[in-house]
Amino acid sequence: MGCEMTIEAEIFIRAPLPVVWRVFSRLEEWKNWNTACTECRFVDGDGLDPGACFAFVVRPLAFPLRVRPRVVSCEPGREVVWEGSRLGIRAVHVWRFRETGGGVILSSVERFRGALLFLGRLLGVPGRMHRLTLRMLEEIRFRCEEGCRLAGREGAGSPSPGAV
Repeated sequence: MGCEMTIEAEIFIRAPLPVVWRVFSRLEEWKNWNTACTECRFVDGDGLDPGACFAFVVRPLAFPLRVRPRVVSCEPGREVVWEGSRLGIRAVHVWRFRETGGGVILSSVERFRGALLFLGRLLGVPGRMHRLTLRMLEEIRFRCEEGCRLAGREGAGSPSPGAV
């Protein structure tokens, strides 16, 4: 019988949806600001199209864990779902973008299933994964809001290409 684990978090970002989507969807630029997922790159495909595969490294423990999820579905600016397996654990990650007054609520729900999760619980992996998710959400928020602040100072209506 396999164990299950769900990591959920969300954040409010004071930026227009197109800015949030642009920051999130440009995985090849994550290396410039994302410390939760490092070495991110496309392996097969070059965007978040269904079937595209990308790779990145996370550190839920002391050692790096390289993962290669595949995009299952993508509705730009609304929802992205990717899934993958590593070390006998299967994961499905759903990202949702909801426009609200003055910004966007970005939510992350990641579901894991596999026998090794029992060991992971003993090692504190759920708490560490939750902290990694919160860190990534905070970094996305900072990147989006900083880009909007810089664009406002420049007098442009949207962030400059180098800002986000």
